[in-house]
Amino acid sequence: MLKKIDHIGIAVLSIEETGAMLEKLGLIKEGEEEIASQKLRVAFFNVGGVRIELLEPTSPESTVSRFLEAKGQSVHHIAYETEDVDAEQQRLLGEGFVFINETPQPGAHGARTAFLHPKATGKILTELVEHPAGGCLDGSFSN
Repeated sequence: MLKKIDHIGIAVLSIEETGAMLEKLGLIKEGEEEIASQKLRVAFFNVGGVRIELLEPTSPESTVSRFLEAKGQSVHHIAYETEDVDAEQQRLLGEGFVFINETPQPGAHGARTAFLHPKATGKILTELVEHPAGGCLDGSFSN
């Protein structure tokens, strides 16, 4: 079962530049990390319990790099939190949804993630997120 919106992902050319703008707006930076398997650097910013994830490619071969080439800086995906990403993926497969990967993949701050294919969701890239025990809003975000 989906619990809430976990975050909104935005593809950017520079975490530093976009992050500085978000901080001027009053968002609080939670942390930043590299996800080597996805060829990405990510940074999370919080405003009133809602998180914005900035996605910066670390390689021209990353999917986010291709997204930026095609669409420029813009909203990349919306993510929903679930307590059990495996069960939720199986439930949604039964409803006829299609996933990008057959099994959940590692995400930022120890999360397990699964992306629904945009063809199955009205062209909206949708992510399911299962956080490890304790979550990532407890100050344990790695820098």
